[in-house]
Amino acid sequence: MTVAARAALPRRPSYFALSRSPRYSVLFALPLLVAYEALAAVLAAPGHAELRNGADAMLRAAFTAVAGERGPTIFMAAVIVLGVFLVVRDLRASRSRLRALVFGGMLVESIALAAGFGLVIGVATAKLLGSLRMLMIAQGGIQAMPWPTRLMLSLGAGLYEELFFRVLLVTGLAAGARAVLGFGTRAAGGFAVVVGAIIFSAFHYIGPFGDPFELQSFTFRMLSGLAFSGLYVLRGFGVTAWTHALYDSFLLLL
Repeated sequence: MTVAARAALPRRPSYFALSRSPRYSVLFALPLLVAYEALAAVLAAPGHAELRNGADAMLRAAFTAVAGERGPTIFMAAVIVLGVFLVVRDLRASRSRLRALVFGGMLVESIALAAGFGLVIGVATAKLLGSLRMLMIAQGGIQAMPWPTRLMLSLGAGLYEELFFRVLLVTGLAAGARAVLGFGTRAAGGFAVVVGAIIFSAFHYIGPFGDPFELQSFTFRMLSGLAFSGLYVLRGFGVTAWTHALYDSFLLLL
């Protein structure tokens, strides 16, 4: 085969391109959804409402406000239908089989990123504030919960906080900055990442299980929000969701 003929052949997508695609990204996040929902159901106390991740509870409340008691069921159905639609559409467009090696690479990447984020963000917080206190961050009422509950909340954080704060909030802020403020694409993206990180950090101090406000923990979480937003832009939903879930698991369980 000549050099020209080889150049004319379609290039095989790289691992980074494949792992960002919906067929890999959505399916990679599926075990988080299954494990989170299973743990939430098993840990629910009889006669009491299920304990849920805050972002999940907020999304369910929005559907409940519109659809009443069927709101949570409709919400879960919408999540499943949207995921199936994205995967099927992408599979048809790509006309290629799924490769197990890509999923394995995404898992290894997520583990490495979660460990790296914990170290880098903790050290950055210490450098900014002159304290290593955040390396042993106190998690308020959540830290006193049994480890299965903390694991469930960590999985929910990776799934639903990324869905809400990155997929919905950052995307919406960027679109609003372009339409309302007249920002260009890069400026709108930067604006959305920074404002989204501030909102993400503030979210952890709201509600009955919210932590008491402290500058150190707020800074730590704002840096986390910046890191996750950047990762979402670069690596897509699946890797970001798993990195966040593992990152929170390291903080809450170890």
